[in-house]
Amino acid sequence: MDLSAVASVSPMLAKSVESVPEPDSVEGGLSYEPKWDGFRGIVSFDGETVEIGSRGAKPLTRYFPELTEAFARLLPEPCVLDGEIVLRSGAPGGEKLDWELLSQRIHPAESRIRLLAEQTPAMFVAFDLLARGDESLLDAPFAERRAALETLAAGLGDPIHVSQTTTDVALARRWLVEFEGAGLDGVVAKPLAAPYAPGKRTMQKIKHRRTADVVVLGYRVHKSGQGVGSLLLGLYGDDGELRNVGGVSAFSDKRRLELIDELAPLVERDAQGDVVTGETDRSRFSSGKDVSFVRLEPTRVVEVRYDQMEGMRFRHTVQFERWRPDRDARSCTFDQLDRPIAYDLSDVLV
Repeated sequence: MDLSAVASVSPMLAKSVESVPEPDSVEGGLSYEPKWDGFRGIVSFDGETVEIGSRGAKPLTRYFPELTEAFARLLPEPCVLDGEIVLRSGAPGGEKLDWELLSQRIHPAESRIRLLAEQTPAMFVAFDLLARGDESLLDAPFAERRAALETLAAGLGDPIHVSQTTTDVALARRWLVEFEGAGLDGVVAKPLAAPYAPGKRTMQKIKHRRTADVVVLGYRVHKSGQGVGSLLLGLYGDDGELRNVGGVSAFSDKRRLELIDELAPLVERDAQGDVVTGETDRSRFSSGKDVSFVRLEPTRVVEVRYDQMEGMRFRHTVQFERWRPDRDARSCTFDQLDRPIAYDLSDVLV
């Protein structure tokens, strides 16, 4: 069997659901596991060389030399693994996943990558086995693939781990609450009897859903040049400073144009009457992109839905819920945010 044919498949995906489903909601039952917050990776090992593909088909091999070395050294036979590349930080007893450190690994300079691989080495958490030896497991039910993964990975050790699983829905619901404190993203439910379905949303993911009232700092013009592309959001810190915490987008064409008119009275202008603009911080992901925005008087409040925070910012793009004309912008502080109870990542890892 050609392992590259299996390794090139699109990763199986998950659809969002509101709550952890009952195990009997799917024929054959469900297996539950933590949802890891990192880079999805399909790892192919042919017995000599290692390749790491991503969900977007972008090769990740060059960015994680410490992992490719570990796979080649530790894996006992040719195989194709599906899992998540993650990075942890913090003192022993209080470790958690660190998305910011992980994102720094996507860097154009080989010397920088090598340095970071030594200073902040990554881990791989495997949660599926797509091929083993000369046998494809794509058509096998997940229960069989999981059993084969546990056999293959038994005793490999750091930096290769296997994600925990359970068929106990009560435990899965407890994981949803507790594991967030270690930086995890939620819980995934997988049909035990289902084959691997490349590119299809066969699994179910349950993430935290929260709301916050935030101040609109400004807006970016849509890439088409017409209307509002995204709103920039802020919260007041303990020092009284208004800090950028993320953005909200995904407006319809009609709504983008309406927002231009709605926000026009709030547009800041200089003494000459010209529109005042600013720029958000650049990153490796915004290279070449327009990061300018139109500044607005920070008086309008919007309620948004979010899943989690990363430091002082929303981890992902948030969703627009409704305007809050009843809220005073100055009352929109970090104090309103729900902070998870700390949980040691070592207690999550297998």
